[in-house]
Amino acid sequence: MIRRNQRLRREYLYSKSLEGADRAQFEKKRRIRQALEEGKPIPTELRNEEHELRRQIDLEDQERQANDLFLFCCVWRLGDAVPTNIVDNEYATATIREPKIMLTTSRNPSSPLIQFVKWLPVNLNIMFFAPYCCSFLCQVISEIVEACRSHDITDLILVHEHRGKPDGLIVSHLPHGPTAYFGLLNVVTRHDIKDRKTMGKMSEAYPHLILDNFSTKIGERTATILKHLFPVPKPDSKRIITFANRDDYISFRHHVYEKPGGPKSIDLKEVGPRFELRLYQIKLGTVELSEAKSEFVLRPYINTAKKQRTLGA
Repeated sequence: MIRRNQRLRREYLYSKSLEGADRAQFEKKRRIRQALEEGKPIPTELRNEEHELRRQIDLEDQERQANDLFLFCCVWRLGDAVPTNIVDNEYATATIREPKIMLTTSRNPSSPLIQFVKWLPVNLNIMFFAPYCCSFLCQVISEIVEACRSHDITDLILVHEHRGKPDGLIVSHLPHGPTAYFGLLNVVTRHDIKDRKTMGKMSEAYPHLILDNFSTKIGERTATILKHLFPVPKPDSKRIITFANRDDYISFRHHVYEKPGGPKSIDLKEVGPRFELRLYQIKLGTVELSEAKSEFVLRPYINTAKKQRTLGA
């Protein structure tokens, strides 16, 4: 089993490297095309490769003209579409099956952490919930990941705490990654929300998602990681979960709504919990791989003269 996983990991990394080379080549040809169309000089860093790139562009144009127009339009325009590979897409099968999530914490979680974590299975489609299950937590992280793979788990979520306060959330997509590391801030549990007694029993229907202001490349990547933790809801579901990005802090809110006076009258109630997430790292691998390549690392003190936006505008 270990050798098989190592082989699959090597194949995954090899396909990733091929995709990176294809994207780099595509970007160079796109810049050449743009310079030629706008009548601008070729970028200095591409002049040594200009002859070969223009030859490839001419070959693509000839192939485009030779292909049948209908088939050509159904696939993509070779000069405009970004190359993708379904084998290399970590979430290629996410729409085929529902997510199956393992949620766990440290070996001896505090009471506030247990109180916070026990509501997450209602918000997510969690199949295994073991905040203090000795059969899982007496093992090291690598063994936990192997157990998740053997049980066909799609995502592993680990919640960390510091002095009784939840302060970290790790989302690791299986079997090969990616793994997103979030900081947890301003955690308010369901018990601490005002007027919680009037909320009633929390619905377990699959929620609708609102993803606001994830416009950059890293923002889209983060939104993909978060949204695939939730199954597809039914159209009549009255639960709403919101991930709203403001200044690279992702606010999590959970509401239910009713229509007491008809379709134009909506009563919105917050049912909790609520918290903020701060993304600080994305790794191209699962959580136990310390040597995995980092796709994104937050460096807040670099280039502070101008305020930067990582996730959205």
